Parts: sequence; C-alpha cells; structure tokens
Amino acid sequence: MNEQRGFWVVAATFLISMAFSTVPTPLWPLYQATDGFSTVMIAVAFSAYAVGVLISLFLAGHLSDWVGRRRLLLPGVLTEALAAALFIGWHSLALLIVARVISGLGIGLITATATAHLSELGARAWPGSTRTAYVATAANLGGLGLGTLVSGTLAQYVRGPLTTVYAAFLVVLLLCALGIALVPETVTQTARPYRPQRVSVPRPARPRYLVVAAGAFTAFALFGLFTSLAPKILATSLGEASAAVSGLVSCVVFLFAVLAQVGLGRLGTDRQLTVGVGALLAGFTVLLAGSVAGSLWLFLLAGALGGVGAGLLFKGAMGAAARMASPGARGEAAAGIFLAAYLGLTLPILGIGLATQVVSLATGLTVFCAVILVLLALVGTGLRRTA
Repeated sequence: MNEQRGFWVVAATFLISMAFSTVPTPLWPLYQATDGFSTVMIAVAFSAYAVGVLISLFLAGHLSDWVGRRRLLLPGVLTEALAAALFIGWHSLALLIVARVISGLGIGLITATATAHLSELGARAWPGSTRTAYVATAANLGGLGLGTLVSGTLAQYVRGPLTTVYAAFLVVLLLCALGIALVPETVTQTARPYRPQRVSVPRPARPRYLVVAAGAFTAFALFGLFTSLAPKILATSLGEASAAVSGLVSCVVFLFAVLAQVGLGRLGTDRQLTVGVGALLAGFTVLLAGSVAGSLWLFLLAGALGGVGAGLLFKGAMGAAARMASPGARGEAAAGIFLAAYLGLTLPILGIGLATQVVSLATGLTVFCAVILVLLALVGTGLRRTA
C-alpha cells in the first residue's frame, strides 16, 4: 500500500474509532428504560471512558514515537473492537463500565498516534500540502459527531439497537484493523528506556498555563454534557425522546467545533482563546435559557455556539501550551492540557449525576451552567492578566 492510500486508511480508521466512542450517547435513555439505570449510574458509566483515556495517554500514548505508529495503532483499534464485543454481550452496569474503560484505553492509544501517522504519511504523499491538519481535525471531532448521529439514527429505526448498533461498528472496526495492518510504517523502531508521560511547563509560564488548562476544562465540560446527559435532558425538560434527535443535537456540537477549528484556525492563539471563551459563554447562557424555556431550537443554538467556543478554546489551549513549552517538552505540556480536558469531561457530569439524587435534573443543569459560566469568566479575566 502506498502513502496516499495509507493516509486515507488511517484517516478512516481515526474517524470510525472516534465515532465508536460516542455511540452510547443516544442509547443511554434506552439503558435506563430497559435496565433501570439511574442518572448517576449513567454518569458513572460515561465517566469511565475518560479514566481509560487518561490511563492510556499517560502510560502508552507517546510510545509510537519509538515503537512505531502502526504497531500502536493496530492494538488501539482492536481494543475498540473488544469494547464493541463487550457492549453486544452484556448490559449490566459493571460490564458497561468495563467496556467504557476499554474503549477509553483504545482511544488513548489511537488519538496521538493517528494524528502523527497522518502528518507523516501526508508529508510523504503530498509534500507542502496543508490537508493533513484539516483531515486530522475532521476525523477527530467530526468522528465524535458522526458516532452520535449514526447511533441515534440506527437506534430510532432498527430493532434491538443495544445490540445492532455495536455489531455494525464491530464489523467496521475489524475491517479498519485489517487496513491498518497494511499501511506503511513511518517510524523506525528504536530501543529507549520506558517512562510514562509527564506534565511539565517552565515555571514562568505556569500562571498562564493554568488559565488555559482551565479553559480546556470548560470546553470538554460542554462535550461531556452533550455526550452523556443531553438525551435525558431533551426527554425530561423538552419532551423530545427521539434517539435520532438526541443524536443530531449532540452531532451539532462537534460539527460546529470542526467548522470553527478549520474556518478560524488561522487566528492567532490568543485570539482563538478570547473568541472561544466568548462563544462558550454565549453557548452556556443559551443552554440555560433553552432548558428553562423548554425550547429545542435554543438547545440546538446552544450546541452550535458552544461547539464553536469549545473547538476554538481547546485548539487555542493546545497552541498556547506548545508555545510555552521548551522545544523538547511540548508533549509534556500538551499532556497537562489533555488531563484538564478529560477532568472537565467527567467531573461536572458526575456532579450533575450525584445532584440528581437530591434535586431534579433541571436544577442540576442550572447549577452546572452557573458554575461553568463563573469559571469561564475567571478564565477570561486570567487570560487578560497573564497576556
């Protein structure tokens, strides 16, 4: 297989793998209806994914630099296939949590590896082209949106969605694994002493680094909400129980995140951060208004605005971290941003889930939005003070 074909195989595999990670989003209400899971149980099962991602990112996500891209990407895709098989076979909460952790482990292996592999294959296939960055962005965030859309559509119109959807993705993931086994390797295997990924940034840059990390936290808090509890919120607050609609709503967030990163990606890093904070503030404000008013259109608008803000804010945070770090430690600076981001993906959702034990979901959502709005205001202030 030549570099051009290998590039598109890796891109397709990246897209499908990321899509699989959000497949459960429109299915959470079905698990609640068929297995009696509470909102807090769903929050725990959802958050287990981020645990797997973080473990994998810090223990193995950087190993492809010396063991090879294909040698790490193939186990990552097969790990996703294993998670799909577990989802098909069992619906108990314990097994769902295990499957979500395994899925996270696979994504932790795939994300950085596929991004680097695309960059290297693209440089060989089309020297000087900028398509690599755009394709990687579309596969990553676009895949997250595609997963909710496909899952919601299948769940709405096919029988046995808790089995059928995962079976379809299992087949596609196995085909992707076969393709990855044939793509060109771009890294020569070298022997190095193992060490886990570290978080490091020069001391003078730490105040601003903490601010942009907090920004990444808020960006992923939006992603977490729309890939976990959004279907439940649509059903209880807006009276919209369609799996297809919930999948579409979640897809909108990632679609606009991709459009923002691609369309506004040439803005300077500081400008990306500023515009991102403003758009995310608007998104959470509209989300709060949509929940109170019971308006699906406001909910969609919130997803679009929030997606633009989250996409730009996370891109700006990664760019700022790279700019702060010394040339040999950019991976260590990026690791801290990923850590903050995935904590943002999980902790607020766990907080809402626990809150529903004593208050309504609508009240929990209101508090969530208020806390994130305050945090975003602090991030905006911090960006100005540390500029």
